[in-house]
Amino acid sequence: MSSETKQILTTDGIPLEVSLKKAEKKNKIKAFLLAAPLLLFLVITYIFPIGEMFMRSVDDRMVTNMLPKTFQEMEKWENLEELPPEEVYRAFYEDYKLLVEKQQHGKLGQRLNKEKNGFNTITKKLFRQIKRKKIDESASLKEQINKLHKRWRNVEYWQAIKRTAPPYTMAKYLKGMDMYLAADGGIAQVEEDRRIHRILWLRTLEIAFFVTLFCFLMGYPIAHLLATLPMKYSNLLMICVLLPFWTSLLVRTASWMILLQQQGIVNDFFVMIGLVTDDNRPEMMYNKVGTYVAMTQILLPFMVLPLYSVMKTISPSLMRAGKSLGGTPFVAFWKVYFPLTIPGIGAGCLLVFILAIGYYITPALVGGASGTLISNQIAFHMKTTLDWSFASAMGLMLLTGVLVIYWIYNKLVGVDNIKLG
Repeated sequence: MSSETKQILTTDGIPLEVSLKKAEKKNKIKAFLLAAPLLLFLVITYIFPIGEMFMRSVDDRMVTNMLPKTFQEMEKWENLEELPPEEVYRAFYEDYKLLVEKQQHGKLGQRLNKEKNGFNTITKKLFRQIKRKKIDESASLKEQINKLHKRWRNVEYWQAIKRTAPPYTMAKYLKGMDMYLAADGGIAQVEEDRRIHRILWLRTLEIAFFVTLFCFLMGYPIAHLLATLPMKYSNLLMICVLLPFWTSLLVRTASWMILLQQQGIVNDFFVMIGLVTDDNRPEMMYNKVGTYVAMTQILLPFMVLPLYSVMKTISPSLMRAGKSLGGTPFVAFWKVYFPLTIPGIGAGCLLVFILAIGYYITPALVGGASGTLISNQIAFHMKTTLDWSFASAMGLMLLTGVLVIYWIYNKLVGVDNIKLG
């Protein structure tokens, strides 16, 4: 016999090791083909839209393509604190005149107006002068353009044009934090009276946190009651918890608007029991109070259900054992029962917080100016200003914030400890 180990062959004469590798490869291909529809679905509905949002948020090629000569001359503009030289004015005029001929000048004015307010007005003035052929191309274009409107003599407008030169930019993300790229290339903050986005971010986190806290404080005893009552009673109460899911979100929000208004049922009850006077009814609509109340009621089932599913698996004998070992009911609850419910608490809090941080309809209807969240600002730019690139940037910032919160939760508590049932 040879010193080498004799190969084991299958019935068809193929080495067993080769045959096993082929079989394993076939099984992997089959498993991949089974998961391929789900993977394709995730790519189309999740990964691709996020990628498209990111590209839209950083893409600034429109102005670059519309003003090629202008940006070429602006590279020679050295003293950015003074108005650009004649060559820049002439290049801008030639680029803009070509856009007028192609009837694309309106898009440029709208885009530059998002960079700095007032561009739409001054570009329209230049457009009218070009159409009436009142611009003498043989004379100084700098003097003629500056005479059209005082804003052309403001160096900040030319600096704004220069900021749009890069085809890809992170300016929208800076704008979402009330900052912008300065003329010298650094990062600066906007004027104090225009810093609204940071306030919205903090308000969104604040409302999401307190709504989560209120849902936990109300949902924990409800879930405990559902888990400890006899089945026939707990089923009836569970129907009451699930009942809001059978009603439209818009209808529930409108109902709270009727209940919380100054002449509503809640205020009438406060007056009836003498808690407040009729001429001093509290305002509970179009402020944070209305947002807290409505969002807490709407999101409460998302806290109760995970808690209930975990509490139902905890044996009542554990509490009796804690009491029999000398612990008071509170000590037995805190040392024995409460730690066992932490997976449900984590799941409920994470679920409610993520839903609350991106809520839109309820804050828009009952929140008013002081209850507006960042999601309402995203919708405003999508539907009103049509600044989709800025809305995309803010949407990605919100998504990144949620992922960071999820990562922190995983580090502190552990995602493996989450239990939904």
